[in-house]
Amino acid sequence: MAGNERKENYRRPYRNPRYKGRNENAAETAEEVKIPRRAAHFERTTSETDIQLSIDLDGSGESDIDTGIGFFDHMLKSFAKHGLFDLTLRVKGDLIVDCHHTIEDVGIVLGEAIKQALGDKKSIRRYGDIMLPMDEALILCAIDLSGRPYLVFDAAFHADSVGYFDTQMVKEFFYAVSYSAGMNLHIRELSGENDHHEGMFKAFAKALDEACQKDDRIKSVLSTKGSL
Repeated sequence: MAGNERKENYRRPYRNPRYKGRNENAAETAEEVKIPRRAAHFERTTSETDIQLSIDLDGSGESDIDTGIGFFDHMLKSFAKHGLFDLTLRVKGDLIVDCHHTIEDVGIVLGEAIKQALGDKKSIRRYGDIMLPMDEALILCAIDLSGRPYLVFDAAFHADSVGYFDTQMVKEFFYAVSYSAGMNLHIRELSGENDHHEGMFKAFAKALDEACQKDDRIKSVLSTKGSL
């Protein structure tokens, strides 16, 4: 999805097969029900980075990403694919300095876009979690879209960088996302040796997808306070 364009999804009115024949003409002539997509476009420009990002939470995992950092592009494409989010991202950053500003600022913008796309959070499940295996790595990720930002990150890396991606920036990225989106995010590496694995990004994607899903039993928001 590019710019402010938003895809639209349509669903035909439900007809219970037990009542076949009743009001059949009305059902056949009823207008299709439009279901708005939960999508957002966010831009942020500073003296260090220029970022344009679009996300569709109700997508199919398509992505078009260019951050200038190859391994980071790979991680974000994996996030989009496994969360079934459509993600478009263009970044111009001061990579001649280092990768810090680009990665952190993408986290800020991604978090803001997620928050914007969720809107009032009506009917969402709010919580999502997964224990995701990837070869020898096992990653636990749990999310609460509470509106209260907090990150708990427990993982160790053996190398300083993978390509032009500094491994210490993994925590900084998730910190930026959690605080901009207003989510409680826990990521823990239960086992693992290979720093190349994108297990954390896959686990984050799957947990976020679950937390964003709507449940018809939740009529408002899943909170005794009445707001998230």
